[in-house]
Amino acid sequence: MNKLRLAAVAMATGAVVAPLVVGTAAAQAETTAAPTAQATRAVGDLLKPGQILKPGQYRKSRNGKYRLIQQKDGNLVLYKGRKALWNTLTAGHKGAFTAMQKDGNLVVYKGRKPLWAANPGHHPGAFLAVQNDGNLVIYKGRKAIWWRNIYIGTLVSPQRLNPGQAVLSPNRKYTFIQQTDGNLVLYKGRKPLWATNPGRQPGAFTIMQSDGNLVTYKGRKPLWAANPGHHPGAFLAVQNDGNVVIYKGRKPLWWTGTTGR
Repeated sequence: MNKLRLAAVAMATGAVVAPLVVGTAAAQAETTAAPTAQATRAVGDLLKPGQILKPGQYRKSRNGKYRLIQQKDGNLVLYKGRKALWNTLTAGHKGAFTAMQKDGNLVVYKGRKPLWAANPGHHPGAFLAVQNDGNLVIYKGRKAIWWRNIYIGTLVSPQRLNPGQAVLSPNRKYTFIQQTDGNLVLYKGRKPLWATNPGRQPGAFTIMQSDGNLVTYKGRKPLWAANPGHHPGAFLAVQNDGNVVIYKGRKPLWWTGTTGR
């Protein structure tokens, strides 16, 4: 299999590249802080460079509580017992498999077609760990470069940000996070640059809808929306320059106006 690196959107110079893959949907996430490296020596908890998960194969945490399985329906799912915590939204692609590539990317393929990718950047030798705390982490050495409650660069339909989930800019300088209090906030480091300020709304989540709108909901009630108009296929980009933009192709439809802040 040819190596395929699915680069995250890199737009520091203003260039825009539409995302190539459907991203993850995480169901249980509490924080975007980088996870702490854990000892993962036991057989079965690591997916090493060049290894793949074929349909029905899995890795499990050392304590046996968590299992990451490549399902026969094409979906890659993390379970705690019988409860699904996270998945790649790739069901419906029977025969798909997952590869921990030697370039550091974790990719779900159907044949040679990529269906989903973690897109942590180019990190040869990185590996995937299913941890005892329920986190799913890609490490380069002891440094966490991707974990299951973050997206890198973009948010595409039908991806959503549950409380505690975030989109990071490819250069990791900016964090666009759905806070547990219901506020959707853009940070540079610890400095807030932009926020929706819907009031205290614990449990609220934000979804990139198929119609191109970015909406924050509490249950079925919309609390905030970008309202860029009807643009199916539009996606959200958290850029290296600090701006958050909704694009249809290369055309900007909505933005936070935080470039250079």
